[in-house]
Amino acid sequence: MKNVNPEPKVCTRCVMDTTDPGIIFDENGICNRCKKAEELLNIAPYSLTKEEKRKELEKLVKKIKERGKGKKYDCVIGVSGGTDSTYVAYIVVKLGLRPLAVHLDNGWNSELAVKNIENTVKKLDIDLYTYTIDWEEFKDLQMAFLKASTPDSEIPTDHAIVASMFRVARKERVNYILTGTNLSTESIFPPAWSYGSYDWKYINSIQKKFGTIKLDSYPHISLIDLFLDMKIRKIKRISILNYIDYVKKDAIHTIEKELGWRNYGGKHYESVYTRFFQGYILPKKFGFDKRKSHSSSLIVSDQITREQALNELKKNPYPNKKLLEKDMNFVLNEFEINEVEFERIMNLPPKKFVEYPSYENSNIWRIVKNIYTHIEKRKII
Repeated sequence: MKNVNPEPKVCTRCVMDTTDPGIIFDENGICNRCKKAEELLNIAPYSLTKEEKRKELEKLVKKIKERGKGKKYDCVIGVSGGTDSTYVAYIVVKLGLRPLAVHLDNGWNSELAVKNIENTVKKLDIDLYTYTIDWEEFKDLQMAFLKASTPDSEIPTDHAIVASMFRVARKERVNYILTGTNLSTESIFPPAWSYGSYDWKYINSIQKKFGTIKLDSYPHISLIDLFLDMKIRKIKRISILNYIDYVKKDAIHTIEKELGWRNYGGKHYESVYTRFFQGYILPKKFGFDKRKSHSSSLIVSDQITREQALNELKKNPYPNKKLLEKDMNFVLNEFEINEVEFERIMNLPPKKFVEYPSYENSNIWRIVKNIYTHIEKRKII
């Protein structure tokens, strides 16, 4: 088990600290994560004034409606039952668009998440497509990631969400996927804490090394598929929340009032496995607390103060001890392993994604990235 420094050095502006192996501080104690976040926040559309954002959003909505003429839907949105995706559904309908909501059921939905999704699609009167993953395949893949001992066991879910949304957009001939990712709440995220949501080679290499069954039906997308979808079929992924002044607490208030949405606690805690992985496995085994990056993003976007974030971090990452015990029993039961086997996995030496084959580590990927960058600069495509 990794020995975590009990007193890591903390950034003087946000709450990121030396549990992030890639963090660097300047002479004033301000970290590189803050500086990078500021650079991102100075890029349009996020950096635009409220009025400029409104105009750009109007242009975007007009384009989406024009490309969607004659089709049943003009955009695809993902719904998880969480704050960001629920608010996307709310504003998309308010903008007069005709979305198809896509939900990935990986077997870990909490009852509250399911209820939030049901309320959202019903009150907004939008169609819902649920992609249910083959449980035996997915369980085996998640166990493979745990055995690989990297801090990114959520990658199988993240990748499947991306792949399923592109698959649905392709089938419905829709050109726009509107996502809940945003700079207001997600501008800071250390690569070492999680990598590979687009990297099918990485995911497949983990499964081949540590898995026991072949992934026949697991939704995935390769680099070639991604290129064809985005550059040939012209399917665009748009972070629509960057086109508005997105304030988390205001969004929560709105969806609670308008959609009957109920809060589930931490970020992405609508999933039982996510809650267990982020609240227990990551801090205990790797010394990573994702609340630090989430809170730091909110600090940089002026939504909370550093003092508020520090006070929040004094609390246990798990809502309460009773829920932890319940979740642990549930997770071990679903994985069909006992406490001894789980402890063996927890005591495996922590590893990094670079220790396994991936697109990122391949010479071909570096060549492709260079060619793509050149093409984009020349506007050939």
